[in-house]
Amino acid sequence: MKRRLVAHQVADQLFAAEAAIDGALSAVAALTAMLPTARIDANLSAVVGQNVIDRSTETIAALAQARRSIVETHRELHDVQHQIGLGAVALGGIDKPEENAPRPSGRLRVAATVRGREAA
Repeated sequence: MKRRLVAHQVADQLFAAEAAIDGALSAVAALTAMLPTARIDANLSAVVGQNVIDRSTETIAALAQARRSIVETHRELHDVQHQIGLGAVALGGIDKPEENAPRPSGRLRVAATVRGREAA
């Protein structure tokens, strides 16, 4: 019973860490996206603030690596879960793709037309 309780506490913290990284990645991406428009709106030369864009894109790359690492941590904890005999314990509430599930393939096609034209 103690292992199960601890496993749930670890899972809760893992999910919080995943959400924090995703939140940071989203916030920095939004900041980076607004920088060129802010420069244009302020009527500044493209030379002004290039270092800011460089740093913000480096931050996005670092957060993407952090996300990759926390996903790997999640996978490793899943292995530990089985090693300590908690294989039947559900520790997640978010749907995840199956490990070996085939990826969708094929081409998109028009689902409907409007007066002889493809619908948007």
